[in-house]
Amino acid sequence: MDAFFQNILYDPLVGKIVTAFLGIILVNILIRFLQRTLSARIKEKSARFSLRRGLSFLGYLLAILLLAAVFSDQLSSLTVALGVAGAGIAFALQEVVASVAGWIALSFGQFYTIGDRVQLGGIKGDVIDIGVLRTTLMEIGEWVKGDQYNGRIVRIANSFVFKEPVFNYSADFPFVWDEITVPIKYGSDHNLARRIIQDSAREIVAENSVIARQTWQKLLKKYAIEDASVEPNVTLAANDNWIEFTLRYVVDYKKRRSTKDLLFTRILDGVAASGGSVSMASATFQIVEMPALDVRLRSEKG
Repeated sequence: MDAFFQNILYDPLVGKIVTAFLGIILVNILIRFLQRTLSARIKEKSARFSLRRGLSFLGYLLAILLLAAVFSDQLSSLTVALGVAGAGIAFALQEVVASVAGWIALSFGQFYTIGDRVQLGGIKGDVIDIGVLRTTLMEIGEWVKGDQYNGRIVRIANSFVFKEPVFNYSADFPFVWDEITVPIKYGSDHNLARRIIQDSAREIVAENSVIARQTWQKLLKKYAIEDASVEPNVTLAANDNWIEFTLRYVVDYKKRRSTKDLLFTRILDGVAASGGSVSMASATFQIVEMPALDVRLRSEKG
């Protein structure tokens, strides 16, 4: 028995395994220490996450290099076996491999980052985590209106980036164009109605337009796109029921619902202050009474 333990203790392979094990532990301790120390000094959430992800990737790389250095004299004999085993594993775990490839693409391809609002395969939400295999979203929409959180956390395989389009609401241009329609009764002062809507837009979304214009100019230098107006725009259309004004404007992608609330409130206040010159229209049905019938019977005399 003593000879058996002595053979184990003096076996070079056992020594290499112990060395590799201790080295990986030290690398893990170092990476965790750097993550805690450096993350505490960074206030921005996305930058903090990118740092932690980069340090994790560095840890994996150091562990691989350590194993390669420790077992360098035995790698040549294992090359063929590892190649055959790797091919079989890649075929059996092709979805996992594709997800890891997707993670690498996400790390360097600028598809989206933590905090972005995206739509992946019909699922909309804010990115709260990007793992090696899956992206985690806090979902919005579904039974909840107005791009609000519904409480569900959705995890999507990173391989998705190679299969379907990725819609990003907040990457280079953190604004979206939105519209509201305002129905006005026929007979109203349509010029006054237009001024009410324009004044409301200038009061509520004018600041957005200034910031959006600056951001859009940067976008024009980065992409081959046409210049677009980010100023509020009011258009009129007449239909069978009422005069319909459409207000188009840019808004922060997270403030669509609150901005609509402010705009409609301001427009309704302006209509109320018009003294009846402008009236809102609605799909109502009025039953008109029939006029009184005067029926007179004449008797014929024989």
